[in-house]
Amino acid sequence: MSIMNLSSSRMIQHSLPRRLLHNHSGVVSIALFFIFCCVVFSLITSNFLSSTNWLNIIRQSAPLLIVATAMTLVITTGGIDLSVGSTLALVGALSAIALNNWGLPWPVVLIGGLLLGGLVGAINGFFIAFEGIPAFIVTLATLAVVRGIALLVTQGYSIPVPADSLFTFMGRAWVLGIPMPALIGIVVLFAGHIVLNHMRFGRYVTAIGSNAEGARRSGINTKAVTMKVYIISGMAAALAGMIITARLGSGSSNQGEGFELQVIAAVVLGSTSLFGGFGTIIGTLLGALSIAIIQNGLILSHISPFYTQIATGTIILLAIWLNTRILNPTRAPAKG
Repeated sequence: MSIMNLSSSRMIQHSLPRRLLHNHSGVVSIALFFIFCCVVFSLITSNFLSSTNWLNIIRQSAPLLIVATAMTLVITTGGIDLSVGSTLALVGALSAIALNNWGLPWPVVLIGGLLLGGLVGAINGFFIAFEGIPAFIVTLATLAVVRGIALLVTQGYSIPVPADSLFTFMGRAWVLGIPMPALIGIVVLFAGHIVLNHMRFGRYVTAIGSNAEGARRSGINTKAVTMKVYIISGMAAALAGMIITARLGSGSSNQGEGFELQVIAAVVLGSTSLFGGFGTIIGTLLGALSIAIIQNGLILSHISPFYTQIATGTIILLAIWLNTRILNPTRAPAKG
């Protein structure tokens, strides 16, 4: 009897790694890609692995991590939000104006910025969830409108933030040797993981992405959940915009150009399905860090920064190919 139990336990031990590899193949693949990038850049640059450089990577990638966490929820529902870069710019610019020109207290600016981002998300969510317009079209339109408003209110100029304002604390401060943006990003990532994997709302998000009609018939208020997901995305973009403005000491309508592409690349690289129904915050974290270290490594290698655009575009293409041909072969478009 004991021999049988021992044999069974060994079978379970051997099958567990295989099961984990099968169920989380996408996360494992991006983890291996992340390690590969670290090894390559550590060999061709002298200070890539230094603690100073890594703290710099984490600080600069914090806005990407924050918005990518929210974008994971959006894409898991089968949607997309192209307006995050414009929302980031508008909230960042208006925050600088509110502090410098209007003299508003920084807590009011922070809350107001989050509310404005939530408003942009609510507009997206209304047209997508209640009017049935495709998310790509809606958010592409708001991308243009919101960026245009940002250009209008700033007239194309950069607006400085008062140097003595506590608003800059969340972009420049260090707590226990860790940059404040990184701490905020860690909190958002942890919250996103809990919501997606351990809360009812996260199960609703996954169900909508898997089968929206089936989720609706099972009693889930799919329109309300979809609306909330886009509100969260707008607020995350707003928070990222204020962090960037606080770190740079100024707000500009040019901030966040192409940012939405990096966010989507990070999420899809992390193995979240573009077709909806599956999302992973851990994968998103690895995807975002992979993009950040590629950009950092190219700079340390004294390669033209224009190559980072080429690398990001290539990553997006490869990520989509992996999603459609490997991670979701049954959903890949038919040939012919």
